[in-house]
Amino acid sequence: MNADQLPVGITPTSPKPEAAPILRIRAVMLGERINPSGLELGAAVSSTPAAFRVHAGLVVIFRYGVVVLIGLLPSEEKVLIDSLKSRVTGALSPFEEEIAQAQLCKDESTEAIQPGGPICLAKFSDDRLLLIADALAKSTSLARDERRVAAVFDVIEPFARKLAEQGRTPPRRKGILQLIGNALLVQQRVAGRVAVAEKPDVLWEKPELDRLYARLEDEYELKERLDTLERKLTAVSETANALTDIIDTQRSLRLEIAVVVLIVIEVVIGCIQILSGTH
Repeated sequence: MNADQLPVGITPTSPKPEAAPILRIRAVMLGERINPSGLELGAAVSSTPAAFRVHAGLVVIFRYGVVVLIGLLPSEEKVLIDSLKSRVTGALSPFEEEIAQAQLCKDESTEAIQPGGPICLAKFSDDRLLLIADALAKSTSLARDERRVAAVFDVIEPFARKLAEQGRTPPRRKGILQLIGNALLVQQRVAGRVAVAEKPDVLWEKPELDRLYARLEDEYELKERLDTLERKLTAVSETANALTDIIDTQRSLRLEIAVVVLIVIEVVIGCIQILSGTH
């Protein structure tokens, strides 16, 4: 019986296309730094960053504290994270993390990143997965730094409001110095350790993947977030320096007043002694 002879209400069916394989990618920021030196988790895939073939997946470790787990089961992720804790400096609790998915597409020309959807790849090659790991690790680290800078702004705001409404500054200089220190730490981390603006090493060997990495940068808004973070850091530094200068000026004024008062007291005492000696 052909399609024309089918009963009314019944439509011909076709075999369902097989779903494209999907990889789960999880980036976890364990702390301020991870030391991968001498680490042997499996077959080495890359040295910078350190990447290993573990079970049926891939593990990529970044020195600035982020580990990216690709294609691993949750139980395997937990075991691996626990094994890295002894190598972590400045451990975080809770961890900062981001999750993405990669899916196979038909060919390289259709590689794209759907808004809110999976990352479409021509194939799950190590080079492509390393690029995704790099972008996701930078995004995770930026999220942590954005949170830290936002916390600094929360502390600065009451200082600035008090100065605007009452014309008074915080009595203690220590809090201002701590703000400057936090801003410098974030600035040093972003510019030195993470190097968000720098492209991953794999692009030097595989320049044809530059377009894929550009799409990843756009998807995670790495450049825009970096620019915003740097502007906030500049604002924090300038505000903290201004408050410190005002506090120093007030201290200098109080010191000058104290010196004048002491001189006046000394003159008064001298006059009293002279007058008492003439009688």
